[in-house]
Amino acid sequence: MTKLDCTVTNCLHNADNCCCKQAIIVDGHGAKERSETCCGSFDENKEGAFKNVFKTPESRLEIDCEAVNCIYNEGRHCQAEHINVCGDGASKAEHTQCATFTER
Repeated sequence: MTKLDCTVTNCLHNADNCCCKQAIIVDGHGAKERSETCCGSFDENKEGAFKNVFKTPESRLEIDCEAVNCIYNEGRHCQAEHINVCGDGASKAEHTQCATFTER
C-alpha cells in the first residue's frame, strides 16, 4: 500500500492530511505533467460542514491510477511508496493533482 499525504483540505474525505477512504483513483490518462492529473475520488466539502465520523483517516491505501504515463503506474495501480495529492481550495477534481506524477 502507498503512503498518501493529501493537502486537499476541503475534500470531505480529508482528515488530518490523510484520506478517510480505503482506496482512491488518480485520473489523468494521457497526462504528461502533474497538472494533467487529478484525484478522481475528490468530493467537495461545501462550507466545511461535513466531518467524517464513520471512518478513520488512512495514511496507507490502495491507489488505482489512470495516469499510465507515470513511472509509478504498473497495471493501473500506483507503486510509489509515498505520494502527495494537492489542490487546497479545490471545488472540483480538476483542481487537484498528483504531485508525485513523474513522466516515463
